[in-house]
Amino acid sequence: MIISMLGGLAMFLYGMTLLGSGLEKTSGGRLERTLEKLTDTVIKGVLLGALVTAAIQSSSATTVIVVGLVNARVLKLRNAIGVIMGANIGTTVTAHILRLSDLDSSNLFFRFLKPTTLAPLACIVGILLIMTAKRNKARDIGSIFIGFGILFTGMFTMESSVKPLAELPQFSAAFAAMGNIPLLGVLVGAGVTALIQSSSASIGILQALSSTGQITFGMAFPIIMGQNIGTTITPILASIGATKNAKRSACVHVTFNVLGTILFFTCGYALQSILHFAFWDLPVDKGMIANFHTIFNLTVTILFIPFVGVLERIACTIVKDKPGQGEQEITAASLDERLLVSPGLALEHVRGAVVQMALLARSNFLDSVALLDRYDQKIADRIQENEDVVDKLEDRVETYLLKLGERELSESENRSISELLHTCGEFERIADHAQNIAECADRMVDTKTTFSKKATEEMHTISEAVHEILDLAVDAFQNVNRTAAANIAPLEEVVDELEQMLKDKHIDRLRRGKCTVDAAFPYVEALSNIERISDLCSNVGESVLTYDSSLVEIDRHAYKRLRADQHDTGYQDKYIVYSTKYFGKVKRTQDK
Repeated sequence: MIISMLGGLAMFLYGMTLLGSGLEKTSGGRLERTLEKLTDTVIKGVLLGALVTAAIQSSSATTVIVVGLVNARVLKLRNAIGVIMGANIGTTVTAHILRLSDLDSSNLFFRFLKPTTLAPLACIVGILLIMTAKRNKARDIGSIFIGFGILFTGMFTMESSVKPLAELPQFSAAFAAMGNIPLLGVLVGAGVTALIQSSSASIGILQALSSTGQITFGMAFPIIMGQNIGTTITPILASIGATKNAKRSACVHVTFNVLGTILFFTCGYALQSILHFAFWDLPVDKGMIANFHTIFNLTVTILFIPFVGVLERIACTIVKDKPGQGEQEITAASLDERLLVSPGLALEHVRGAVVQMALLARSNFLDSVALLDRYDQKIADRIQENEDVVDKLEDRVETYLLKLGERELSESENRSISELLHTCGEFERIADHAQNIAECADRMVDTKTTFSKKATEEMHTISEAVHEILDLAVDAFQNVNRTAAANIAPLEEVVDELEQMLKDKHIDRLRRGKCTVDAAFPYVEALSNIERISDLCSNVGESVLTYDSSLVEIDRHAYKRLRADQHDTGYQDKYIVYSTKYFGKVKRTQDK
């Protein structure tokens, strides 16, 4: 019986995980992204928290996401409180789904809705979709159906395994003790829920036990409230090592659930002692358990909505700030592993980190070419600091994406990982080349050399061209701007030709004694690094043009051949525009 019960629980938990995972993949992270954007009021936060939790079938998953968003400074603590409250309401949906097994009617429609009919049918539909569908989205829908079927199969297994308990006097005595000692029921409910880390699953166990007919409302009342306390263990674990506000969001969840339980517990037993409810000693069924679970969470949420500020102050009192700690946490919060539970949301945050790398790399390029004109140690130090940040971000992005890649992902999410890994490497190398240019400026200071006036003007021209190509690359990646991406390749070809011409001109100046040897090497090396940055920008442009999350990836080699074909009139027109612009500036420099 114990083995059968545990096996049923295993199927129940797996079915719930499969159902939630399929729903999350089908949504593509849209529900979680909505949490970021539409939580400016507590009421909106409650509604969204309930919606997301009902969709992914887990209040623990929602609160873990909230902890991650607060840790990443996407959500403010006050906005997160509403989402946490809503999660408690959303998690009651599972109990109402499970109550369907109690439907009893001769009506064909209601008989069809009974899980004994619906669960195997869902499994049949699910497996057909998984085995025959060619599109990943259809397979994800199949996983939802399979999860639904397995969830109820686990429920049926638990029910059949516990039915013999009805005949055991020890079972009745144990639950009678919980009825006589309500605090014991709260502790049991909290302990079981904390152990399996799912209030939905522990409610499912209680609903299965209700099929014995031995559990009264008075016995179930404290257990259900205890389950709401036990579910807080998951966000507590998720907040370990997080920022202060992330710890506070977990603390709010605990405080809200504990205070709600104390309030409801006290009022419930006070009213029972006065009114002596007729239903108190009657056996409960799945529907009554589901109803009470919803009423409890809904009532507590409504009562506490006006006291969001109080909950925030309590959390801030329990988790206090330490002097000088805030700044140290900013870098550590850039990519949060708690968001890995939602791949769509995690990928958006990775994209944000890569955009940060791109902006730092561009800033370093502009600062480094400025050093060639006028050296400033503060700017050189800033370049080094930015370079260190870019290196750390690259390491974090790659590690984070590799961890994300170990999860079950859709085809488009896997392509996103490939694109982000490729692009973050390009921007990191751009920052490296900018650092190399700064080192050229360092050597010029050491040797007390400067470029000639014409060499300086020519350096300004090619730097301006690369500045433009960097702007196009950042815009193309950050905003998925395919027009900007298409403009990169013709400009990159102009930069290549410009670099070769400027090198030839510089060698000619060196031969005629117009330039010193000490200045020649930094000049040529800086030109090479500048040209290499334009090549890397071209790679970013190709990545944007050949990648589309909703389509099959375009072959890059085929794209390169198309570009080299010289029959693309748009490419040629842009090439002429850029060539006229920058070679014209070099010619004007010569004419001076």
